[in-house]
Amino acid sequence: MPQSNIHPAAIVEQGAEIGENVTVEPFAVIRKNVKLGDNVVVKSHVCIEGHTTVGDNTIIYPGAVIGCAPQAIKYRGEKSTINIGKNCQIREFVTINLSLGEGSVVDIGDNCMIMAYSHLAHNCTLGKNVIISNNAAISGHVVIEDNAIIGGKTAIHQFVRIGKFAMVGGFSPLGQDVPPFTIGRGEPFRFGGLNLVGLKRGGFTLTTRQALSQAFRLVYRSQLKLDEALARIEEEVELLPEVKYWIDFCKSSKRGLMGLGGILNNSNLHNERYLEDEIEEIVEFTGTNV
Repeated sequence: MPQSNIHPAAIVEQGAEIGENVTVEPFAVIRKNVKLGDNVVVKSHVCIEGHTTVGDNTIIYPGAVIGCAPQAIKYRGEKSTINIGKNCQIREFVTINLSLGEGSVVDIGDNCMIMAYSHLAHNCTLGKNVIISNNAAISGHVVIEDNAIIGGKTAIHQFVRIGKFAMVGGFSPLGQDVPPFTIGRGEPFRFGGLNLVGLKRGGFTLTTRQALSQAFRLVYRSQLKLDEALARIEEEVELLPEVKYWIDFCKSSKRGLMGLGGILNNSNLHNERYLEDEIEEIVEFTGTNV
């Protein structure tokens, strides 16, 4: 790597592994167990510690702190790692802590963006193409699956799971799991329906979106108990891979699902936005105006 890409005012400890064409700006600190892939950019005043690996083409912006000890009183200095994928953006003043437990991992997939002032705690897993908006607080052991979007100032409780292509609006405290393909926000949390824009951008067919819409309505609009709703889905909805994934997600939830507690008292949850999306689906399917 050309030495000119490491500013003389940066600190890169002996033992750090630096890829090709890496840029390290002034006052950045790279500790000895860090590995930086090719074309990584570490901007000024970044601190990267611990057994941290940063994938190719990732950019880490000023003030970010990665690889410090987890904020947990039972941490005893055990060896754990942080793996950050390729083509990620870690924005200003983001903090990403090491994991708890010998050999445990904080894993961030490729093409993720973690926006300014967000916090990612120990033992978390982010899939690919995840976006976490400003000031989000992600507690330990949280799993956020591929293509999910987390709104600003959202607080996520420990062990919560966010499904693929889910979109969570800002200022939403999450204490339970959010099923895949959905869009919702608020306190109390309310679902608007499916994340149709995300599904269309993701290339999901109309047939798939309609099947997922049936599954969503049976769980969240029918007033059935969850096990009854899932049984109905298995009987009545075409079991496409995405529908099977929806069923498995709901069945395997350990914390329960967001939005189910208020159904009996709030049975009319079809807000105007969701109705507009339903009409759009009908028009697309039939080719007629509604």
